Amino acid sequence: MSDIQTLVDMGFPKEKAERALQVTNNKGVEAAMEWLLAHADEDIPSASGESTSSAEQQPPAEGSASSDAAPAATTEETAAVAKSLKCDECGKLFKSQDEVEFHAAKTQHSSFSESTEEKKPLTEEEKKAQLALLEEKMKRKRQEREDNEKKEAQERERLRIKSGKDMLEAKRKLEEQEMKKVMEQRRREKMEEKAARDRVKAQIEADKAARRAKQAGESPLAAAPAPVVTTPTEPNKPATPKTYTNARIQVRMLDGSTLVETFDAKEQLAAVRLFVQLKLGDGSAPFGLMTSFPRKVFGGDDYDNSLEMLGLVPSAVLIVTKAP
Repeated sequence: MSDIQTLVDMGFPKEKAERALQVTNNKGVEAAMEWLLAHADEDIPSASGESTSSAEQQPPAEGSASSDAAPAATTEETAAVAKSLKCDECGKLFKSQDEVEFHAAKTQHSSFSESTEEKKPLTEEEKKAQLALLEEKMKRKRQEREDNEKKEAQERERLRIKSGKDMLEAKRKLEEQEMKKVMEQRRREKMEEKAARDRVKAQIEADKAARRAKQAGESPLAAAPAPVVTTPTEPNKPATPKTYTNARIQVRMLDGSTLVETFDAKEQLAAVRLFVQLKLGDGSAPFGLMTSFPRKVFGGDDYDNSLEMLGLVPSAVLIVTKAP
């Protein structure tokens, strides 16, 4: 709010407020207010040079022709000259039209008339009382402004803290979800690795039992591949591809022996290599795996792929080779 508007809100006419700020070199509301109270009884000239209040008519000088001609008429006219403006609704006197307009805008009073009653100047006590009242009003407005600024600052700080907490909570939930995903992936990998090891150990135990039975003179039954039964399909209906969940792998060792094991179709080729390694023992030399037809020697990246992806489902023959 500007200094002029502040003075107008306090009850001073706008032209007087502008004049007071100009005289005090725009040093602030308090300096202008003190000047206005000190010159409350004076007529403040406007920008056009005219007085803001209705100046009293000066009586003609003694000895003039008009005063000598009609002294009684001059006395009556002087007595009838309006010295102020009066509000008919509240009886308050005003010295200028600006004061009347301000009073009308502030109180919504609309009935005014000229009055021969002169507005009495303020006494020193009244000036001090009005100054104290204006200072108190300024103090209240300043306090209200400071309170509003404090409330706005507190609201901004509350919103900032709430936004920070929301961001931290969202970050924490995201980290928890990522951690759950990692733990679940590790758990599945451990379960798959354990299942593969259990199958390999079970096969080793079965092979040991077969060798012991052979040494004891018994004839163990050789596992034969199950026959594949084909059913004719309708001529106009395309055959639905069958999905296999297991892979029957036959491994030909370096010494000519053969190992047969069934793996899950989703298991990696590394599970087959682990199976062969356990069969050969801990002191075995490095080896590789390949297929005869079509010929393909598996490399390092192939061992991370599943048997299904490598085309070893539902059954395949792998040959153990010496590592180069």
